Order: sequence, then C-alpha cells, then structure tokens
Amino acid sequence: MTIKIMTKILFTGLALLFVQLSFAAPKIENWTTDSGLRVYYVNVPELPMLDLRLTFAAGSGYDGEKMGISGMTTSMLSKGAAGLNADQIAEAFETVGAEFSTGNGLDSAWINLRSLTFEEQLEPALQNWLKVIQKPNFPEADFARLKKQALVGLEAEKQDPGSIASKAFYANLFAGHPYSQPQNGNEKTIDALTIDELKAFFKQYFVNKNGQLALVGSISKEQAKKIALQVSNALLDGDRGVGEKAADIPPVKPLSEAKVVHIPFPSSQAHVMIGQPGNKRGDKDYFSLYLGNHGLGGSGFTSRLMKEIRVKRGLSYSVYSYFIPMKENGPFMLGLQTKLSQTDEAIKVARDVLNTFQKDGPSEEDLAASKLNITGGFPLRTASNSDIIGYIDMIGFYGLPLDYLDTFTKTINDITRDQVVDAFKRRLDTDKLLTVIVGGEAKDKESSASKDTAEKAPDLTKAPIQLAANNVTAEEKSKDKAEETSAEEDEEPDCD
Repeated sequence: MTIKIMTKILFTGLALLFVQLSFAAPKIENWTTDSGLRVYYVNVPELPMLDLRLTFAAGSGYDGEKMGISGMTTSMLSKGAAGLNADQIAEAFETVGAEFSTGNGLDSAWINLRSLTFEEQLEPALQNWLKVIQKPNFPEADFARLKKQALVGLEAEKQDPGSIASKAFYANLFAGHPYSQPQNGNEKTIDALTIDELKAFFKQYFVNKNGQLALVGSISKEQAKKIALQVSNALLDGDRGVGEKAADIPPVKPLSEAKVVHIPFPSSQAHVMIGQPGNKRGDKDYFSLYLGNHGLGGSGFTSRLMKEIRVKRGLSYSVYSYFIPMKENGPFMLGLQTKLSQTDEAIKVARDVLNTFQKDGPSEEDLAASKLNITGGFPLRTASNSDIIGYIDMIGFYGLPLDYLDTFTKTINDITRDQVVDAFKRRLDTDKLLTVIVGGEAKDKESSASKDTAEKAPDLTKAPIQLAANNVTAEEKSKDKAEETSAEEDEEPDCD
C-alpha cells in the first residue's frame, strides 16, 4: 500500500469521525390535533424554507379489487380544486416559487408542499395547498386523459424486461396478499375506474384519524401548530368528518417452497430477481439485517456479491441485495442482469454467496467497514429539509421511537457479528427462495438446473402484480435505482 493511499484512507477516516462527532440529530416534537391528525414537527432555522408532508394509510395495499385507485386518486388532486383548474393550481404555486407534489406507495399516499417562509410566499402557497386537500374537483376531462396515459404506460411496460421481472416477482412473492397488487393497476381495472370511486376512496382514507402531518423548516412551534390546525380543519370539509383509521394490512405469509418463474423475452440479457419475504418497520432484527446486508449486496463495489459476480467473474455489470421493510414484511431482494448464456452460472454464484453469508455471516473486518460506511454517511443523509422530512414521515407513519435519529449511529455500532449471523440464520431460508428470470427462450421443466419448481410466467394482464418500487417513495427515490446501484447505500426512510 502506497503512502498516498494510506494518507487518503486516514484522511477519509478522520473526516468521517469529525462528521459523526459534530452531528446532532434534529429534535422531533409530536402532538395530535383535536380531530385526530398526528403531527410531527422539526425546527430547522438555517434556511427560510418549509417542507410539509401530509401522509395517509392509503397506498396501493388498500386498492382492493380496484387496482390502481390509490395512485389515480393522488394524481387527480392536482387537476382541479375549489373551482380552480390544473393550470390555475400550478400557476398559483409557481408564482410564489412553491413546489407541490403527490405520490403513493404500497402502504401510504402523500401530498407535499415546499415553500419559502416569508409571509408573501408561504401564505398564498399554503392556502392553495389547503384548497387541494379540502375541495378536489376530480374533473372528468382530466380523469379521462389520466386514464389514457396510465394505459399507455401499462402497454409500454410489456416491452420492459425490468418491469416484467418486478411485477412477476411481487406477484409470486406475495400471492394473494395486497402487496402483490400493482400500484399502477392493470388495463382492466384502470379502464373500469370511475370518478365516483375515486371520490369515495378520497372520502374514506384522506381523513384526520388516518393521517399525519410532518413539518420541517424555519417556523416556530406556534406557527407549526397554527398550520397543523388549518390542515386538520381542511380535512373536515364536507361529510368526511374526522374519519377512521384504515384497517391493518394483513400479515405476509412466508414461502412454503422454492420456486422458479421463467418468462421468455426477446432480449440479449436476462433480468434475474431472487428473494423471499423479509422484515417490517420496527422489526427487532431490522438493524442487524440492514447492517449485514450492507456488506452482502448493499454497498456497491465493496459488497460481497459485487466482488464475486462482477469483479471476479464478470458475470454482471451490477448486482445488489436489500430489504424493503414495510407495514408488514416486505421483500428481501437480490437482483442482477447477465448475458443469456451466463444466466445459470450467475444464479448459481449468487445463491452460493447468499448461502455462505447466511451460514457464516460477515468477517469482523467487513462488519467494521460496513459500520464505518453507514454511520459515517448518516449525518449527510439528514442534512437537508427533504432528507429530514423523509425520516420524520417514516418515524411517524410506522410508529418508530422519536429518538430514532439520535440512537441510529449507536445502534449500528453496538451490533455484533454474532447478532448479524443469528438474524440471517433465523430470517432467511435459502432453501425456499423465489427466482424470477426474464429473458431468453422458454425452457421445459427438465432443463431447469435447479431442484426448485419451474413455472411459466403469470398472465400479466390478469394476475395481481407489483412493480418493485417502493418508493417510493420515497421517501422519495427512484425505485429503479436498484437496477444500477444498491438501494442500501442509504438508510431509506420511505413509507412504502
């Protein structure tokens, strides 16, 4: 090792140590309005900026048979409200430099606002935002146009092997469970949706007792309470009342056997996804699994999967693994793309790495490196208002401790190698993995190089299927990020 490299390593270590020592987690204050809206507030005085996020337990997991209704409802909120059309709403935000957005995931749906805190900007931005929350119009013309766009998107996904793999993965992993359903629905369900159904969904789920408000920015607690009351009162509009909390998402059942799903597709590469149900937010094993997976497939070029599959063998440009915790157990997912001729070898190597890691865990050296990487970068992931509000939203929505950010670094540093090994042995069953392969010609069952069960692809126009997104968010991050780099390079605060 050269002096230059040693100096760089020392400098990086000292820099990370300085950041950790100087990091102070934001103080979270919490209360509930008289109408039942939970409120989470963080004062960040450095910049004249305010971020608001109103979140409801109203994600695609609550779509039922009307698949796609959550996403369609949130998308329609910006199309008209209180007599204003979509252009007028957008112009009202743009005039004062405010940013407005909506979104949904599997667990939640949200409405965002970002504004300067000067009164001449904040007050009109806030009033316009409240109109959207209080009196959405759901105009017919915009609804018809949005449905056409959704149908075009669904048709385009049939030509995207990544989307096909993701949908098939969720359909088979969560068969019969709400998480199996696609956030964007399918052709039949989208075409059948009506304005009255969207209004009914909005009336049922976008209510005080089913929601929470996060405020992060340069406002006092008194201002935060005033805004929270305005939001809470806006949600009382019409006959919505305070509403009721949404029913719990049912538990996710573990896989009963290994399964291989091969979907023929005319491509030069195969998209491969391997996994099983993983963990949920607040899970006692969350941090052990998160830390362990950072070294397995969550740390980019330093991960074990990347070293074995890309660096040593050149089987794939990118390979990743991560857990997506949700209200109930979300997926543990390992993914890669490889040449069709190398598919069997890449899958074998990936499974071998996973089996070895599940049995032996990380080395002490690798564990120490993962801890330094995670804790060293953590302060930078809570450096902006948008970062903080993502975490606050996650903490509130999933009922995590308010000191989550304060204790994060210590919790990671206190985890031992034995705890990681124990968690992976208990929570992953490598004999019962789902493997989805998209690409190449159809194979008969005898040609499947596995003891697993080989099956044809489900009918993607009828089966309940799910994009591998979260986020997402987000909190919220492009979920396709996992196809290029690991989603575990960040501690992800999404509510999906």
